[in-house]
Amino acid sequence: MQSLFQILSLLLDIVWFFIIAHVIMSWLISFQVLNPYQPIVSQIWNGLNRLLEPLYGPVRRMLPPMQGLDLAPLVVLIGVAILRIILANNAQAFY
Repeated sequence: MQSLFQILSLLLDIVWFFIIAHVIMSWLISFQVLNPYQPIVSQIWNGLNRLLEPLYGPVRRMLPPMQGLDLAPLVVLIGVAILRIILANNAQAFY
């Protein structure tokens, strides 16, 4: 059972990393530091969008329109943090 706890923890860490990378990359594209027409930037950007859209989509449908401000990554990050807390507080069930 300890391995299940570690696997779940690792998956939450990976999701956290991908969301942070997506947010930072969106800022860099918005401030024209990165060119989204370069092949490697385009591939990374499209890959992150495809990975994270299933998480962002339901959240975006629940949030009201904010005129260019996307709060879906923040809400998903809060959700991941809540899951981490729940997992950490129930760690004794895995041992």
